[in-house]
Amino acid sequence: MWNSTKITQLLGIEYPILQGPMGGGFSTAALLAAVSNSGGLGSYGAYTLTPDEIRAAGKEIKLATSKSYNINLWVNDVDQSLQNYDPEKLEKIKLLFKPYFDELGIPLPALSSDIPSKFEKQVEVLFEIKPAVFSFIFGIPSKEILLESRKLGIKTIGAATTLEEALALEDAEVDAIIAAGFEAGGHRPSFLKPAQDSFTGLFTLVQQLKAKTKTPIIAAGGIIDAKGIKAAMTLGADAVQLGTAFMVTDESAALPIHKEILFQNPNILTTVSKSLTGRMGRMICNKISDTATFETEVLPFPLQTKLMAPLKVAALAQGRTDLINLWSGQNTSSLKHHKADELMQALITETVALF
Repeated sequence: MWNSTKITQLLGIEYPILQGPMGGGFSTAALLAAVSNSGGLGSYGAYTLTPDEIRAAGKEIKLATSKSYNINLWVNDVDQSLQNYDPEKLEKIKLLFKPYFDELGIPLPALSSDIPSKFEKQVEVLFEIKPAVFSFIFGIPSKEILLESRKLGIKTIGAATTLEEALALEDAEVDAIIAAGFEAGGHRPSFLKPAQDSFTGLFTLVQQLKAKTKTPIIAAGGIIDAKGIKAAMTLGADAVQLGTAFMVTDESAALPIHKEILFQNPNILTTVSKSLTGRMGRMICNKISDTATFETEVLPFPLQTKLMAPLKVAALAQGRTDLINLWSGQNTSSLKHHKADELMQALITETVALF
């Protein structure tokens, strides 16, 4: 049976379908529960949350589902280059983005480069909550964290954008590896080389990992329907992870205008840009990504995010979607489901028919 794989057995789920762990305020307990209660693995992207906020989310999740679920964190959540960042350079880069602020009639924000990492404290709360799965991107947690996860019975899943990253994750003895293809929406979670040097497509990456690793593989990037599921699993994936398809459902906390644009514009153009957050991520093309090219110097993550945050608020208030960062995977050709449980049922039914 197509739905009996190393991943379903490892995670205790019925179907090898995972919901992408969308951080930045997109995740909800309702979305997670809809997926987990339908036999897949629901996820909660918590990298922006404080420890107390993660604790509160954990309580909400446990009220919504008794099934297995995943909490996702960023191992590297602050760029190292922020240490002792030159104040003059900060102000110089701010001025590069001033025309967008002027266009909306708002001032540039005051910024501080003193941004501590939240990861270690977040992990402490994750261990209190004890989700079935702890997934992570942008690196590999310490041996101590991975060992404690095993002691608590929490399965660990790391994301790789290259074969080299997958091999590093396997050496760390994670339980599963996400093959994060170039097509995926959101941040490109490369950690051994810069993101721009790690643009491997999903189907190539899955085959590379299948040939050189023994750890179960989860395919992510450009999969939105049963045909994508079958293709990925035929090439050797043990499960799939869908992001954009779940992001547009009613249960997601993505902005209504974000969902509307994706539903109304099949095959909308996307690009990979660092202009909105300081790290490379796939998003719908907009005025900023078009003019602030890759060569444009931006602030380190997450300082660039803090710079652009008030611009997003003002752009929303003024109906300027061309100045808003809207994440999306490359494949939006057949997005149609507004309810997460309906999407899950369609994926299951249609995949059964294909196999």
